Amino acid sequence: MNHRIDTAHKRGRQTRSTVVGIDLAGRPNHNTGICTLRGKTIIFCETVHTDEEILAYVERTKPDIIAIDAPLNLPPGRKTIEDRNGEHFRPCDRALLERGIRFFPITLGPMRSLTIRGIALKKKLSRKGYKGIEMFPGAAQDVWGIARKQDGLAKLRRGLEKLGLCGLDKKMNGDELDAATGALVGKLFLEGKSEVLGNFRQGAIVIPKLR
Repeated sequence: MNHRIDTAHKRGRQTRSTVVGIDLAGRPNHNTGICTLRGKTIIFCETVHTDEEILAYVERTKPDIIAIDAPLNLPPGRKTIEDRNGEHFRPCDRALLERGIRFFPITLGPMRSLTIRGIALKKKLSRKGYKGIEMFPGAAQDVWGIARKQDGLAKLRRGLEKLGLCGLDKKMNGDELDAATGALVGKLFLEGKSEVLGNFRQGAIVIPKLR
């Protein structure tokens, strides 16, 4: 399955691919937005909490790829997130800094629990045969020049609609809209229309290519 995805990415195909975007929360008692995109149409979107709910959703959807809003690698040289003397930034994080894109370092406060959960979730998905990539909705939204959810959900929804995303509902919350953003990034990745900051061995964030 992973080989087929990688080949599709290189060839710029999979325009009718099924992609799941996950706006992961650091803890299961907080809301995680999850969204399925087929082509450019949202076919399902909901808010979940536990890893079990996420895995069950993925198994029902059978996506070609999963775009996750969470760090999926530790910084180079770090063996654990608790290592206070280790590096705080990955190459992909430094690439975001160079572009002036705002983000929270993965070793800071709540990002620590999100990093631990993201890495563990990626392993669980991989064991089931699914490929997960890291995305950051705020970075994608900045590249596209549309609002982040902090700027207002109506503005973010209108921005996604202008990008051609169909099936957006006014009842979708911010986590679900960020999951939809991530699903669109995953679609672009499969079509060869994305940029990979960093590398997949040490940590990579997938963002849209600049138009």
